Amino acid sequence: MRIFALIFSLLLLAACVAPPVPGTAAPTAQPPRKLVLMSHDSFAISQEVIHQFESEHNATVEFLKAGDAGEALNKACLSKGNPLADLFFGVDNTFLSRAIGCDIFEPYESPALADIPDELRLDPQSRLLPVDFGYVNLNYDLGWFEEQGLTPPQTLADLTRPEYRGLLVVPNPATSSPGLAFLLTTVAAFGETGYLDFWRALRANDVLVTDGWSEAYFSHFTVGSAGEGDRPLVVSYSTSPAADVFYSEGAKTQPDSGNISPAGETFRQIEFAGILKGTQQPELARQFIDFMLGQAFQEDLPLQMFVYPASRAAAIPELFTQFAATPTQPASLDPAAIETNRERWIEAWTEAVLR
Repeated sequence: MRIFALIFSLLLLAACVAPPVPGTAAPTAQPPRKLVLMSHDSFAISQEVIHQFESEHNATVEFLKAGDAGEALNKACLSKGNPLADLFFGVDNTFLSRAIGCDIFEPYESPALADIPDELRLDPQSRLLPVDFGYVNLNYDLGWFEEQGLTPPQTLADLTRPEYRGLLVVPNPATSSPGLAFLLTTVAAFGETGYLDFWRALRANDVLVTDGWSEAYFSHFTVGSAGEGDRPLVVSYSTSPAADVFYSEGAKTQPDSGNISPAGETFRQIEFAGILKGTQQPELARQFIDFMLGQAFQEDLPLQMFVYPASRAAAIPELFTQFAATPTQPASLDPAAIETNRERWIEAWTEAVLR
């Protein structure tokens, strides 16, 4: 009887299902839309965060890493009219005017801009929207200076004093983003008439110049090189001490490095994202910009790239509040002045320091 009742129930259920209309296909799920984000090589975000956007918007996000910030921007400018991606991330304020001058970005006034401080919004037409920021400053080896009984330098000018001879390593501004930021800091601090004199004094005081930040920090800085280097001062980031603890995976509860952030003598790098003109997914691109400025993305950024979230609504990791410096008075240079003079300043620096 039970078998008979089961068969009867199945037949009754089948009878209640409407047959397909002849000539029509059964409905199918829409395939996910593809969104391509072009960026510099250092871009990083958690897969879990990206998957959240993909699931909410029936999308797949692909990442096109295109070199350092300047190289990636050049590729985006050269592909004007036939963009390689839908969005671009990684323009910073040292390249802002060049990026806008290329005329490759669509204006978009994201509602999420309500949580972004005005001081970070450098493009009044919202072609480039601020996503994160950080500070380039000096890091020093806490233990080394304590062992030597030497007070760390308190200002940039101190670096030229004889007691700091041979202690500093800096990345080349022609080939390194933090190196360029540090050069711009010296222009802001000493003026066009004084910055080269400062660098000549540094050269006389045996400054070491490397091609990039990684070489400076991990090969020559005594903290980053685990004691193998011989330079206890390095141009790096205010979040580097926090990264020192984070990447120790529990081995450290305190960083081995500290920050030197004199007023007016650090550089605030702001990174922007924008929608590329000619995108095939304008609506989805706008949704991704909103997502980048939203809480999940913003709160994931700090421990992925060791930068500060642009949004005031995003929580800051405890590691940052404990060990990262937040300079209250960074150096100030107009982006247009940077664009006009950047190559000339770099060439003059190269002549003064390397030749």
